[in-house]
Amino acid sequence: MDFDRVDKILKAYGMKETHLVSILLDIQTEANFLPREILSYVAKKLGIPLSQVCRFATFYKAFSLKPRGRHVIKTCLGTACHVRGAVKVLQTIERELGIRDGDTTRDFKFTLETVNCLGACALGPLVVIDNDYYGQMNTTKVPKMLKDY
Repeated sequence: MDFDRVDKILKAYGMKETHLVSILLDIQTEANFLPREILSYVAKKLGIPLSQVCRFATFYKAFSLKPRGRHVIKTCLGTACHVRGAVKVLQTIERELGIRDGDTTRDFKFTLETVNCLGACALGPLVVIDNDYYGQMNTTKVPKMLKDY
């Protein structure tokens, strides 16, 4: 991501520190993560310490400081999903992709993340890829789900 694009995002939010979360979200949407040099640039342009920008970037789980895959897989491990077999679904996804929770495939196609709740307990076990929900998942459904991407 180039600095000109960051400047446009900053200007869209009036160069205001109060919009830092929105600024970071827009940057991540375009860059797919928050590169350190961009965080430094944002801090400088907003006139705030880099530590303050990093505090936001590390506090919210929505932000990533390392490159993510084109498709983000979120596997719910909340209570309702857990008791219905979410751990086995997660293990199957890990095995199919050759990565662990928090990792990205070498080709940057997938990033795998676990979450405590996706808010759709009746659909559990639940997996979300990008904005597509896959409810009542089981280990036999995983290969077809991944093949769609």
